[in-house]
Amino acid sequence: MLRAPSRFVRSWITAAVVGSVLVGCGSSSGEPVSDKAKPAAKTEVTVEPITASTELTDTKGVEVSLKKEPERIVCLFALCDDILTELGIVPTATNSALLAHPDFLGEEKAKDVDVIPGGFIAPEVEAILSHKPDLVIGLGDTHGKLAPALKGATTFWAMQPATWEDSVGYLRDLAALTGRTAEGEKAEKTFRTKLAAAEKTPSDKTALIIYGSDENFGVATPETDVAASLFPKIADYPWKSRGVEGSYSLEEILAQDVDVLFVETLSFGDADGKLSEKLAENPLWGKIPAVKNGDVHEVNSEVWAKGRGTRSLGIVLDEATAALR
Repeated sequence: MLRAPSRFVRSWITAAVVGSVLVGCGSSSGEPVSDKAKPAAKTEVTVEPITASTELTDTKGVEVSLKKEPERIVCLFALCDDILTELGIVPTATNSALLAHPDFLGEEKAKDVDVIPGGFIAPEVEAILSHKPDLVIGLGDTHGKLAPALKGATTFWAMQPATWEDSVGYLRDLAALTGRTAEGEKAEKTFRTKLAAAEKTPSDKTALIIYGSDENFGVATPETDVAASLFPKIADYPWKSRGVEGSYSLEEILAQDVDVLFVETLSFGDADGKLSEKLAENPLWGKIPAVKNGDVHEVNSEVWAKGRGTRSLGIVLDEATAALR
């Protein structure tokens, strides 16, 4: 029996994956799994012009005001790194490992970017301010508590993405603030074109994204997980959010005859090894069609779970559509 996640671990994973629902192999609660996520409308490829501005109300209604275009930006979560890469900007310092991915800066160039100590949950304020940032970007429900300590020394921008549309909105917002409007429009166009192409030939296979460690795993749902928000467009994805306390059992997952499984291993503490290997110890796991047929894909969690931006989501689309053929 997989143990139910502790409150601390639940908070950590929720912060890391923006609210995806934790599950164990016990009883479930909330709405039945048969209530499938509604297919999204067809993706619009046309991109509206972006206007440069140092003051704006972002895609979630947060007001951001800067004295000038920011040159020194500190990223406290990976969406920031993703967007800056799309805009052709290297962050002054970061709190994620996304830049080391070969489709971003790559391992060697990523080493030139300072890493903020303290980890994702508690980045050190003194270390952040030592870089004299013009702008600090963090995840609202995790880093919002840092705002008072940063006030007066820099501008803190709390983002809270839940869907791919949110991520595109933040791309446009940061493109406006940095004056990289052409780069922002190009990145949005590239992503929208790829998504529109993928949804023209959706797979009839049932897909599932799970994430977690050796003791806890969750189902990524389209309402709360940016990567999962793409899946109703490209596959049968019968998973809906049940709220923070909701859960899916392995029995329910088994009943859905999942054809293709994507697994995001999130390591923390002393946890090591792949999540799929840990779950293999449960007899129900081996009965899932995707497992029996060898269609389980361990994916890069830095990209799939944490990246959230248009470059990461482009990689997700490439890997997902290839696996779903």
